[in-house]
Amino acid sequence: MKKILEEIRDQNMQLDKVKGTDNSRRNFLKKTALGGIALGGLMHLSVEDTIAQTTSNVKRSSNPSELKITDMRMAMIANKWIIRIDTNQGIYGLGEVRDGADGRYALFLKSRILGLNPCNVEMLFKIIRQYGYHGRQGGGVCAVEMALWDLTGKAYNVPAWQLLGGRYRDKIRLYADTPGARDPQAFAETMKKRVDDQGFTWLKMDLGIHVVANIPDALVNSKFWDGATGQYDLRDYMNYGNALHPFTQVQITDKGLAGLTEYVESVRNAVGYEMPLCADHFGHFDINNSIRFARAMEKYRLAWVEDMVPWFYTDQWKIVSDAIETPTCTGEDIYMLKGGFKPLLDARAVDIIQPDLGTSGGLLETKKIGDYAEECGVAMAMHMAGSPVCFMANVHCAAATQNFLALEHHSVDTPWWMNLVRMTGSKPMIEKGFANVPLDAPGLGVELNEEECKKHLGKESGWFNPTPEWDAKRSHDRLWS
Repeated sequence: MKKILEEIRDQNMQLDKVKGTDNSRRNFLKKTALGGIALGGLMHLSVEDTIAQTTSNVKRSSNPSELKITDMRMAMIANKWIIRIDTNQGIYGLGEVRDGADGRYALFLKSRILGLNPCNVEMLFKIIRQYGYHGRQGGGVCAVEMALWDLTGKAYNVPAWQLLGGRYRDKIRLYADTPGARDPQAFAETMKKRVDDQGFTWLKMDLGIHVVANIPDALVNSKFWDGATGQYDLRDYMNYGNALHPFTQVQITDKGLAGLTEYVESVRNAVGYEMPLCADHFGHFDINNSIRFARAMEKYRLAWVEDMVPWFYTDQWKIVSDAIETPTCTGEDIYMLKGGFKPLLDARAVDIIQPDLGTSGGLLETKKIGDYAEECGVAMAMHMAGSPVCFMANVHCAAATQNFLALEHHSVDTPWWMNLVRMTGSKPMIEKGFANVPLDAPGLGVELNEEECKKHLGKESGWFNPTPEWDAKRSHDRLWS
């Protein structure tokens, strides 16, 4: 080791002579640091003491067994809660609470993981998984799991996909989410732009009863249930957006179907039939209307119809799937394999599963879900409506899962979205409709761009302020005696 240090020193002294630069102690130290080992100007010490001293405050990827979690902090960036888990060795991991979820779902878990080694990801997940649930209630557990993989990757200096067992692909195919326009021709032009200018090879459109809601006699009983307004107010049961699908008696008329048919045909005419074209959530109506609706769309060969009925109605899903030719898809609100995906897969009730990594349990659990689906002969798409932090977590998971189809990109039209982070590897995040899998960057492969993030900081949020009020564990949470 001493010989190596001496060689580095001699090489830099020679560089100084060639370039005519000041051969000062500061320049020498700067260059030796860039060469890989910061000598710290401690040449009077032994080599062993020099290395021990100069690596005391840097990322020590050779010593992950001694890592301890020391803190968890949070900031709201672009309307998403980003968490940061800190350690005793100066390295940290980033995670994201799923869109629409409360950041306190994650902070609540801080007291459960303080002082533990973040590299024991599965063990820590088993400690905290009881605090997650379906929908947005899984957001806290998944954010922590995400941050732990980022941290572990940095500790071992490998990408997260490597920790999941390796990768099947170097690029991740994206499907571009496109909010619906009421004018079919205007919407078709937007979709054409996705292909010609942005390079996407898979498209998704909003295709719900909202498209024809203003057409007279297109729907039955929609006015009583007040459309989809108020669907995020869980106290309001007088709108169909907050009522389970079988309980609204909203129906589609022939006139309504004709309007939706015109809408889809205009898109197909614009992008052609080579392009996989999937459709988002349709509205809250029963399985009879779901089947009628899907059959009317069959000539357009949609890649899938999504969330026709709630995910937990396995029997109803099987009825719909068996009655139509278009593939069926669900899963963005399901938490963990056995809790939701397994019954659907065992019954072969859907053709495609679509976990949202921010709910489904994080990177490893989502890979397990994909692996089980593969055994059942079912493909996996991935739902994602988060920041670049969550996006890159999905990229790593998708790279490590064989039966993966495509990942949602929900912020295509937000120009500053990618600027929220800096890629720590050599490749850009996205190129022509595909995400690059980081091959030369540890963890998730991103760091926050503080300058850009602070432009989009939530009013109720500081920049990763201390959270000592969440340090103490105040309950005994074991689920058995």
